[in-house]
Amino acid sequence: MVTIRAAIASDSDAIVATDTAVQGDSARSSVLRSHIAGNRCWVADDQGKVVGFLVLEYTFYGNGFVSLLVVRQDSRRRGVGRALLRHATSSCTTAKLFTSTNESNGPMRSLLSDEGFEASGIINNLDDGDPELVFFRRVPR
Repeated sequence: MVTIRAAIASDSDAIVATDTAVQGDSARSSVLRSHIAGNRCWVADDQGKVVGFLVLEYTFYGNGFVSLLVVRQDSRRRGVGRALLRHATSSCTTAKLFTSTNESNGPMRSLLSDEGFEASGIINNLDDGDPELVFFRRVPR
């Protein structure tokens, strides 16, 4: 059974190991550790093992923004990402929640659609040839 909880300092190594983009990028590792220390990071815990994480910030024009949602490769397609996203939606303190993903990320786009997010914009030139798609949903009150 996966539970969602606030990340704590002792989760740092497991979170960094879960994010394959961190490998060889000490700056990204530092950013993740900063999110943990700043209480912006939530983990999916499966019997004491971190199987995914999410970062929820309020830096996007004063709205909630899921800047990272990462699930371990061996834990995908089990509802971990959905549980993390639902947690972000239920705990978001603003009326609007945004996130983004690359156009090529079909599984994330499908999850966002299933969870009531709608297209909100496109950012070109972040990743060559793979636009960043911005999504939005109103937070139920």
